[in-house]
Amino acid sequence: MAYLGSTTVTGVTQSAGRVTGVETSAGVIPADIGVSCAGFWGRELGKLAGLDVPLLPLAHQYVRTTPLNGLRGADTLPNGASKPILRYQDRDLYFREHGDRIGIGSYAHKPMPVDMGNLPAVDAEHMSDHRMPSRLDFTPEDFASSWEDSQDLLPALRAARIDDGFNGIFSFTPDGGPLMGEAPDVGGLFVAEAVWVTHSAGVAKAMAELLIEGQSRTDLHGCELTRFEEVQTSDAYVRETAQQNFVEIYDILHPLQPRTSPRDLRVSPFNVRQKELGAFFLESAGWERPHWFEANRGLLETLPAEWQAPDRDEWSARFSSPISAAEAWRTRTAAALYDMTPLKRLSVTGPGALTLLQRLSTGNIAKKPGAVTYCLLLNDDAGIRSDVTVARLEEELFQLGVNSNVNFDYLRVHARKQSAADPAQWVHVSDITGSTCCIGLWGPLAREVIGKVSSDDLSNEGLKYFRTKQISVGGIPVTAMRLSYVGELGRELYTTADHGLKLWDLLFDAGQEHGIIAAGRGAFNSLRLEKGYRLWGTDMTSEHHPYESGLGFSIAKDNAGSVGAKALATRKDQPATRALRCLTIDDGTSMVLGKEPVYVSGEAAGYVTSAAYGYSVQKPIAYAWLPATVGIGDP
Repeated sequence: MAYLGSTTVTGVTQSAGRVTGVETSAGVIPADIGVSCAGFWGRELGKLAGLDVPLLPLAHQYVRTTPLNGLRGADTLPNGASKPILRYQDRDLYFREHGDRIGIGSYAHKPMPVDMGNLPAVDAEHMSDHRMPSRLDFTPEDFASSWEDSQDLLPALRAARIDDGFNGIFSFTPDGGPLMGEAPDVGGLFVAEAVWVTHSAGVAKAMAELLIEGQSRTDLHGCELTRFEEVQTSDAYVRETAQQNFVEIYDILHPLQPRTSPRDLRVSPFNVRQKELGAFFLESAGWERPHWFEANRGLLETLPAEWQAPDRDEWSARFSSPISAAEAWRTRTAAALYDMTPLKRLSVTGPGALTLLQRLSTGNIAKKPGAVTYCLLLNDDAGIRSDVTVARLEEELFQLGVNSNVNFDYLRVHARKQSAADPAQWVHVSDITGSTCCIGLWGPLAREVIGKVSSDDLSNEGLKYFRTKQISVGGIPVTAMRLSYVGELGRELYTTADHGLKLWDLLFDAGQEHGIIAAGRGAFNSLRLEKGYRLWGTDMTSEHHPYESGLGFSIAKDNAGSVGAKALATRKDQPATRALRCLTIDDGTSMVLGKEPVYVSGEAAGYVTSAAYGYSVQKPIAYAWLPATVGIGDP
């Protein structure tokens, strides 16, 4: 292995969808694995391989002071440090030692996007600490207030001055996280970009595992290169959101806090009606998602006392409303419409569709058309890559409900490989989310509501649990699935986007005599926790296996050849050391929001995954990973 310095990368050679080498100013270097770890150059390097890398180079101010008497002799190294890094959170500042000087970094200035085309060209012979493309001229006017704040915090700085300053370049992404993983359309080309000092060691470890073992031992779903939706990788979106992340870098953000802009990028066909009902929207993956409806505020006057939630503290009350209690009540006692359109939907079709799904999932998909199967996608070590719902609509046509764009890329890459290996087993995976929509019609009176606008047999025998069939609702073609993520009678109703608004109106009008309402994610999350339904990415990830997650039921006995099955068989016979447990809060009022530590006998033993107030059970609920030895009632 050799390190080639002062060598310009000019291209990435490819063949048959795989990287074959790197073009440089010194010639082509053959390689079957390449890793792009070029920092703020990552976007430009990605373009050479035809890969969109969603990051924005931004300038960040850093200065060094003149020597301070109090630091003389503290460290024998000229640029060393004997004291920890100090962060001044309220003023967007951090401090570190450089021998007898103090270095000060500031995020308090306005965002400074960098035009890569205007960076100074510096040849290798003249490169130095003070002259390089990533070091831009210091703008003292942007640092003036930060210098005053620094002197207020550290009075010793009043005897010093700024000796050296620059605006250095580093990378921001739409959500502030790093970018890691293999390019879906260029096999063997990996990315490790937007990596900061704070998480560099962890990224290095995970990338080494990914390259050598085929997967990271640490869950990377929040860092995956392909986690963003297509609209989130546009230059305009990356530019705006990355700058917003710069401004908020030291801010304490609420777990539900939405971005203020850009908004309304993705709306369901029901959006106009939701706005008429006074929906309060939060945003996820570009989708506008109602969390409650002001039109239901009047229900609070008739809400039974046992359904009323206690007052929340100021922090947990943010982005929450007591209206969610009324919406949960109506879902449990009458009927409600939930907008499930943001759930990512894939179409898998072709003679090899069944083969693909049988191989990649834990379920037995080889059932007759009309069957719906809940199953998992596993890694080779049996860690949960995702959970999916697979509906067999026809012999060679399946509709999948998945969690994110990462699942889409995973499935389509495997579909491409399978098709190339055996053309007779070709399979195509497409994202149909934007062209379709979904309504969850749930509640004990849901059948009465749909019965007014559909003559199809939707009885228990006509549409059994976890079954699907094509029906007509007021003349609209609908794919009905007997599923419920809130634990009440009902079904998910899918149609094309052009029919969506009419379908909503038909159901909403038909349900008026039965007390139907539109309900939001606040009620939804409470109801699903009451029923014990897991949320992938929150309650379980690739660091957890099915049995300890309470999902052993999703493992088909006759699918031993699927990905992860061998490791899973070994794990099944091993006693679990941890388990996902459901907790209720004894005082009935204290709210947790997720990620809080859980103490057992006074010692931290686990952490909360997801939480909500259980309106039906009249207690706050929290799911948490805990040692398997913890028993019911342990303090």
